[in-house]
Amino acid sequence: MTQHAPPGRGPRSAVFAPLGGAARSMQVAQRLTDAILLGVIKPGERLPTEAELAKRFGVALVTAREALSEIREAGLVETRRGRDGGSFVLASEDTPEQVLMARLRSISRIELADVGTYEATLCAGAAERAAELASPEEAARLATWWEGADFSSAQSAARNQGGLLLEISVASQSPRLVREQIRFQAEFGQLLWLGLGECGVREKVSALNSEIVQAIGAGDAGRARAVVRAELKILTTWLLMTKERLEAAA
Repeated sequence: MTQHAPPGRGPRSAVFAPLGGAARSMQVAQRLTDAILLGVIKPGERLPTEAELAKRFGVALVTAREALSEIREAGLVETRRGRDGGSFVLASEDTPEQVLMARLRSISRIELADVGTYEATLCAGAAERAAELASPEEAARLATWWEGADFSSAQSAARNQGGLLLEISVASQSPRLVREQIRFQAEFGQLLWLGLGECGVREKVSALNSEIVQAIGAGDAGRARAVVRAELKILTTWLLMTKERLEAAA
């Protein structure tokens, strides 16, 4: 049964937070696109109406309408007429990668490198604090969470990679780091995890995740910080190299 996306805390509050600046329809479309790809808004779910979107994002009705049109053209949602109508998120295994690749083409190399640097700094700080502050029980809970994480496919790896970094932020005992990690992942998470589609990258990142969890459990803040940085460097480098190949093939 489809459900209307309700307001609330956590990832949803980051998705529907008011916007500022120019090109607002693009910002609204990007926020919704990332939320769908991140899984915050799930296939089959009905999006808020145009009027509700306009109110939540703090934009004009026509801006919300344009944003919905953009994500509809991207194949992420369909709009149905009638009493039970609305805009519904489509279930598609192919469209998300196409959308992400299109987004990768639209972002400059400088911005991509900056995205990777920012996430590495954010996650390294959280891992360092988690190693310093996490109790044995919290470290054990993180280890148990990681043991149950599935990295067997690109989709499950992307989902669990974001989940692990969010769990580490929680273990840092900093609400600000948690909120910022949620905000960042809603905006760039699925783009940054694109490299997990390659088996070799996925195996390296999975092994480094194990090292991070072990370092936090051992209270080794320096090691946790260094491994997080190494991991984000792998993912960022993959993105930059893929963008270079896309530009060369254009």
